[in-house]
Amino acid sequence: METGTRLTVRAYHIQSVEYGEENRVTVDGRMTVCPSVADSIREREPLIKEIQIRIIRPDEHDQHTNTVMDVIPLSTKVLGKVGDGITHTLTGVYVILTGVDESGRQVCNFGASDGILKDRIAWGRPGTPLESDLLISFDVVLREGTWADRPGPEAIHRACDVFCQIFREQMKKFNGYKCTEKHVFQETYEPGRRDVVIVKEVSGQGAVYDTRLFGNEPCGYEGGRSVIDMGWMPVVVTPNEFRDGIMHAMD
Repeated sequence: METGTRLTVRAYHIQSVEYGEENRVTVDGRMTVCPSVADSIREREPLIKEIQIRIIRPDEHDQHTNTVMDVIPLSTKVLGKVGDGITHTLTGVYVILTGVDESGRQVCNFGASDGILKDRIAWGRPGTPLESDLLISFDVVLREGTWADRPGPEAIHRACDVFCQIFREQMKKFNGYKCTEKHVFQETYEPGRRDVVIVKEVSGQGAVYDTRLFGNEPCGYEGGRSVIDMGWMPVVVTPNEFRDGIMHAMD
């Protein structure tokens, strides 16, 4: 038997998320969110008019949301690259990215998911939060007319990635012995035995239909490449790369 990459995921469960003077996360499961950081992030992105950062608690799902562009786990590489080494991730909390332009046009082509939040998320599915999870809302308003071209949606994802990276940098320093859960994924291959290959079709039409691969962080934007810029060519992704968040859907 031959072995491939080995991925270790250390999970740290978040007990509370509160507003505070700084964006901070601790190894014992406490988070504080400072909404005013939105101003400095917005200044870097001329296509963004406004960013609002809010905490949404489990009993606050009966509220309006703009179209959901992504639900992002807070994960970071401690050792190795995405797909191998060690990853630290938070459980019990997700970042929910939503977008609209200043005229009220949702950042989507068709099938917008704006509406009442509790009705717009398929709770408890792979890649979606539990109803009991805490949500950090990152809601972006684009300049009018910029939603339909790639630079607009890319600015939204890039801005949210800057916000997430604040917490990722702190998570890299977490004591590995204090994790809530630990999972080890070792790839193995048996010569002469048939393997299973999954062909996954992803979006790559442009504007609000794009997929980014090979980012620096799990489910991250920075360092990744658009399938459009890669000429829509097929790429091979290992099971551990996929598991670790090598793919970032930007629909």
